[in-house]
Amino acid sequence: MRPIIEGLALALAVIRPLILGAAVLTGLAALGSWAARTRRISPFSPIARFTRQRVDPMFAPAEKRLLLSGGQPAQAPWWTLGAVVIGGLLLISAMQFIITQLAMADMAARSGPRGIVRLVITWTFAVLKLAIIARVIASWVGGSPYKKLWRWAFVITDPILVPLRRVLPTFGPIDVSPLVAYFGLSILQAVILGAI
Repeated sequence: MRPIIEGLALALAVIRPLILGAAVLTGLAALGSWAARTRRISPFSPIARFTRQRVDPMFAPAEKRLLLSGGQPAQAPWWTLGAVVIGGLLLISAMQFIITQLAMADMAARSGPRGIVRLVITWTFAVLKLAIIARVIASWVGGSPYKKLWRWAFVITDPILVPLRRVLPTFGPIDVSPLVAYFGLSILQAVILGAI
């Protein structure tokens, strides 16, 4: 397990500067495209001609998506920059998460049965907390229990949140049951892990 963890850590060390470089290059390309489109630089300058010929075609897929959704195609470079930055951050976070989980699994395996039980408990509570967070996000973006993307979160959290809603007082349109459930699960996890 150690060689896999070390290999992933090395890959992460290589990917970080690559993502930073991609974000900087995309930012410069977006700035050049914006300057050429808004005529901040002369449309006949070598920079503007280079931008129209070489840089703007890279933003064509984003422009098409923006046109289909009713957006401004001139904003495609900035949306592309946002996608590169957010995608890079998500990739780095996912790799860090995988490395951490593999390290935890390795440590649990070395600790024997007690370590494995602790690991299973930790992962179970992590899935429950993730489901609560996903359910909150679903309520913000219009997700419902009938959509495939969000169904798992509703199925996992309903046995926890429905009884809590019956007990907790209402605060107008604000539902505090996910917050109470999240912190309650954290306390319960600490108690269970402390007893083992």
